[in-house]
Amino acid sequence: MIVVTGGAGFIGSCIISALNEVGIKDIIVVDNINTSEKWKYLVNKTYLYYYHKTEFLNWLLHDKNALSIDIIIHMGACSSTTEKDFDYLYQNNFLYTKTLWEWCSQNSKRLIYASSAATYGDGTLGFSDSLENIPALRPLNGYGYSKQLFDLWALKQIQVPAQYVGLKFFNVYGPNEYHKGTMASVIFHAFHQINESRQVRLFKSYADDFRDGEQKRDFIYVKDITKTILFLLDHPNVNGIFNVGTGRARTFYDLAVATFNALNIEPNIVYIDMPDNLKEKYQYFTQAPMERLSNLGLSNNDFYSLEDGVRDYVQGYLMNRNAIL
Repeated sequence: MIVVTGGAGFIGSCIISALNEVGIKDIIVVDNINTSEKWKYLVNKTYLYYYHKTEFLNWLLHDKNALSIDIIIHMGACSSTTEKDFDYLYQNNFLYTKTLWEWCSQNSKRLIYASSAATYGDGTLGFSDSLENIPALRPLNGYGYSKQLFDLWALKQIQVPAQYVGLKFFNVYGPNEYHKGTMASVIFHAFHQINESRQVRLFKSYADDFRDGEQKRDFIYVKDITKTILFLLDHPNVNGIFNVGTGRARTFYDLAVATFNALNIEPNIVYIDMPDNLKEKYQYFTQAPMERLSNLGLSNNDFYSLEDGVRDYVQGYLMNRNAIL
């Protein structure tokens, strides 16, 4: 029995798809769908139950039937980097995860949870996922700080789940992100900008070391996220906090060109002013060192290149009326 929290969301629903593909159907989906369109991501999935996130905690803590759970894959969180209500972030991202950790520890269950590359802040301290580096990190927003708080708390725990893995996802893109609005990937927005105006708008650079469009991110296709999850399920002795990216930073210019090429349209890129509220919190470079997971057997050499991932996403999903993975 596997629980996927955030199971109707972007990464969570793709994980359920990957589980179904390998024959795993004893799945409990936990989320807060409310009036969103996320229910559409579950239509083509096979699972046992859906619980609202609050209802699930009550069941988990008070019903002995919950002991049938083997693994909790905790992807549920508020992932908005612009969320201003820190009390909400603390409750949703820290305290909720803490409750799952404690239950898994007490009952010898496995826990895989989403941390975030937002914990790295402006990147001046590097992007090493070594345990020695994590306490020094200084996130730039409340979301990143809420994730950092849990990582720090987890590192101090003596009583731990049967397996415990935190994953620092870098810039994830791919199908099933259609509900995310402004928080959807740049590829998603670039595709729609090209369809509407035959151009892609990118932020100007305000750093001397980066020309317009040369800001870099480690863009990772969601199918490589699911590959990572399946690897961890098959390797229950792997524990710790790890980066999950491609290990190769690419420019926003590269991303825009890849999107145009996937559509067979000549690139047309314009640079626009960055909103003032982002200028002081903007990451100009991210790249995930992947040596620790690679040394354990997960090779990022098999991950999608930016060009291949964008092509698969654009041609297989976005051009197909936002097809569901």
